[in-house]
Amino acid sequence: MNTPSHILVVEDEPALSDILRQYLEQAGYRATILNAGTHATETILETAPDLVILDLMLPGKDGLTICREVRAKSDVPIIMETAKVEEIDRLLGLELGADDYMCKPFSPRELVARVRAILRRSAPRDAREQANPHGIVLDENSWRATVGDEPLDLTRREFQLLQVLHRRPGRVYSRSQLLDFAFPENAAIIDRTIDSHIKNIRHKIKAVSGDWDPIRSVYGVGYSYEE
Repeated sequence: MNTPSHILVVEDEPALSDILRQYLEQAGYRATILNAGTHATETILETAPDLVILDLMLPGKDGLTICREVRAKSDVPIIMETAKVEEIDRLLGLELGADDYMCKPFSPRELVARVRAILRRSAPRDAREQANPHGIVLDENSWRATVGDEPLDLTRREFQLLQVLHRRPGRVYSRSQLLDFAFPENAAIIDRTIDSHIKNIRHKIKAVSGDWDPIRSVYGVGYSYEE
């Protein structure tokens, strides 16, 4: 019998933390709640949970500080919560190393889905491949992309954009970050060009894989790649 994954929720709103605990436990996880940030870093490092859900605004110590401290010593997956949409751009800009971001109010079901996706990515590679028979393979030397055994007919810019997303599954990139990372040599490209390229990439992936779409849109922010 498999041991259920341990999810640590660092959230100071009792009503919300109780709802999250119920949803996580119903999904088969073991959930622990911390209602303040004071000793959160020590608890995370000592108990080594499988994933941390971390609120941005906490009494005692804020989520940004906790994330920095944890990332200096651990690669545990972290989902950050924030009550302000504009804070997401700030979090992305700081590149704290969080794996995902949720803006309050959010659906507990969606959070559980994000938890499941991140834990699946954290599994050993052979387990991931069994769970996802599609899989995208990028050959940077030949500029060739395949889904399974099927080639994707990507343009150079589409390949560069998918390459950035594919390197860090789960990381959310803003459009401006994608411009900087994927097309550093071309300052003339505008933000909305990213949307057009993403649309083309999705169409090409679906054309060879059925209805599989590994690119997630994050409203008001940008995109991430989900294996």
